[in-house]
Parts: sequence; structure tokens; C-alpha cells
Amino acid sequence: MKKEMKSVWNIIFRYLTLILVGLNSWIFYIIFTLVTVYPVYFLLSLFYNPSLTSNIILINKIPIEIIGSCIAGSAYYLLLILNLATPGIKMKKRIGVFIFSFLSLLVLNILRIFILSLMLVSGFSLFDITHKLFWYIGSTIFVVGIWFLSVKLFKIKEIPFYSDIMFLLNNSRKNNKKTKRSKRN
Repeated sequence: MKKEMKSVWNIIFRYLTLILVGLNSWIFYIIFTLVTVYPVYFLLSLFYNPSLTSNIILINKIPIEIIGSCIAGSAYYLLLILNLATPGIKMKKRIGVFIFSFLSLLVLNILRIFILSLMLVSGFSLFDITHKLFWYIGSTIFVVGIWFLSVKLFKIKEIPFYSDIMFLLNNSRKNNKKTKRSKRN
């Protein structure tokens, strides 16, 4: 029973953490704006002579504004949700998954913005459709791919949400059976 209560408290703690972070999700945008804009600016400076003002990179009079959607704060939050909604991960491994998934998304996102910027500045005719495809489909593929890779690399056996729900249901059934037995005695 002690182990079961510890697991229940673990579930409560993980989901409360998700709720608190969700209520303050603007933190993702503040942190990841800085670590996204400056590397993109650096990469572009290898090919051009850009100027940077806040979150706007100017190349040959073409402004490249890196807005909140470009930063993908909600994608980082989704990776955090998948991480914390998965039970049975020891703290050291959970932190490793967290760092790996966030760094992977950051690198992919920087490369995505860099490539799109090169396309825009060079006048690539399919820029708009490519940008939309990256935005609508690419970000989802990035998150799903990063999560599945994390599961494989870190040998995660549990399933987000489902494993917690099954634990609670099974635990509830056991408690109901115990209560019925004690009423008969």
C-alpha cells in the first residue's frame, strides 16, 4: 500500500507541475526566443551581412521576423507534457530525456528558420508553400519524431497518460475489492 500511495503522489506531483508550467507557458517563449534568434543570426552572418534588432534580422532590406510561432513554445510544452505524463522514469533519466528532447527541437528549429531564411533572401519561388508546410506539418513531425527517438534511446516502456490511467483504474479496482471483502467480514 505504501508503494501505491507513493505512485499516486508521484502522479499528482507530475500533473500539478504540468498545470503550473502550462499557466506560465510564456516562459518557453522568453527562454527560447533568445536561444533561437542569436544562433539563426550567427548562421546567416556566415553568408550575409545581417543586422539584428530585437527579433528581426534584416538582410538586403528583407526583414525576417522571428515571431512566437517560429519559436515553437507550444512544441516545447508538448514535449514536456509527454515527458511528465509518462510514469516509471527515474529522475536522472527524466532529466536526460528532457534535455535531449529540448535540445533536439532547438537545433531542428534553428536549422528550419535558417533554411527558410536562405530561401526567402534568395527569392525561392516556393518559399510561401514551404514555410506553411514546415509550420503546419513539420513542427508536428519534429515533436513526434523527437518523442519516439527519446523513447527508443532512453528505453522508455510506459505510455504517456495511458499508463497513469491504467494504474489508477487497477488500483481503484483493488481498493473496491478490499472494501467489499471487509464489509462481508
